[in-house]
Amino acid sequence: MTLRPLIGALALSLLLVACGGKDDHAEAGHGHEGEEHGAEEAARGEHGGRLLTQDGITVELAIAESGAPPTWQAWLYRDGRPLPATVGTVEVRLVRLGGVRETHTLVPQADGSLLAKSVVGEPHSFDVEVIARVDGKDLRWTYDSYEGRTTIARKIAEDSGIRVAPAQPGVIADEHEVQGLLTPVEGRVANIAARFPGPIRRLAANVGDRVRAGQALATVESNLSLTTYTVTTPISGVVLARNATVGGVAGEGATLFEVADLSSLWVDLHIFGADAQHIVPGVPVTVTRLSDGVTAQTTLERVLPGTATASQSTVARATLANADGLWRPGSAVKARITVEQQPAALVVPVAALQTFRDWTVVFVRVGETYEIRPVELGKRDAEHVEVLSGLKAGDQVVVEQSYLVKADIEKSGASHDH
Repeated sequence: MTLRPLIGALALSLLLVACGGKDDHAEAGHGHEGEEHGAEEAARGEHGGRLLTQDGITVELAIAESGAPPTWQAWLYRDGRPLPATVGTVEVRLVRLGGVRETHTLVPQADGSLLAKSVVGEPHSFDVEVIARVDGKDLRWTYDSYEGRTTIARKIAEDSGIRVAPAQPGVIADEHEVQGLLTPVEGRVANIAARFPGPIRRLAANVGDRVRAGQALATVESNLSLTTYTVTTPISGVVLARNATVGGVAGEGATLFEVADLSSLWVDLHIFGADAQHIVPGVPVTVTRLSDGVTAQTTLERVLPGTATASQSTVARATLANADGLWRPGSAVKARITVEQQPAALVVPVAALQTFRDWTVVFVRVGETYEIRPVELGKRDAEHVEVLSGLKAGDQVVVEQSYLVKADIEKSGASHDH
């Protein structure tokens, strides 16, 4: 981890402490009859479930997960002794972050427990209300069971650089990362020579100068006529080279100046192996300047028929506008060729992804509360990834500094009942 993320994480922690922030996932209880306090370790029964006791009746409640999708399971007791499942009913009502409500009805099983047929989706993080009727007695308990959840004040989140964006439909691109080289466009380079040999009497341009078509670059005295004549440039562009000095002799046919029109350049991209079989002209290309990270969009114009001898690569060529003059011939660049674009019902930035336990997750914000969402992923490209399940359109997903949210959740150690 770089120094900057470490400083950011420390700053967030200090801000939370300075503001007297508390971990809401450690809060429990709503003042209801039969209330269970999540801040204290809940009593556990012989099946590992949470013990809910009222008026001598106990319901042991757990989430059964072994070898099957997770479901609520319960066992009944009176004064510590097991009761048949048939003497009672149990209903578990959940309220998830964002106000999403679920009801799970447990029914008697042959093994003496009560079991719900409905699946408890991840994350197992919710406010729980248990409604039971055992031997004619109505019972009720409430408690909080949070995991992967924390609260960060909005101002602290903003100051820490935490940003959210809605999950929404998008496009996943089939992309290829390649290397390339900038070269002048063929036909836009002029090698300018003296018409007649003789001494150079005057030079009017230096390397790097911008010149116009017809502009005088040098004056040469002809050895044949002993009169001077002017050497001009046939094209507008930039002087790339000057092979002349005042007093020197201009040889017959020797190049004095090289002038190139650099208003646009070729990008020759090197493609290796099987990639060359399905990269065709007309597809979009994003070129990145290595010196400062500036990008430019262009289109692949052609795939050259030969093979580059030194690298044994296929060369694909695009033309790049060079209005700012900062794309320089001979410079190496990197490029992303987009072969195909496929629509996706839901995408998030790759930067939103984190790991939590053995899941890949994103963090969703509701108000000032953040919570994990385990996600099933599909196709991805350099920037976005398709979400197959775990999110719905419009969910506010943390897309910047998600590692700070992860750090705060892991610091809290919030877990749920299994």
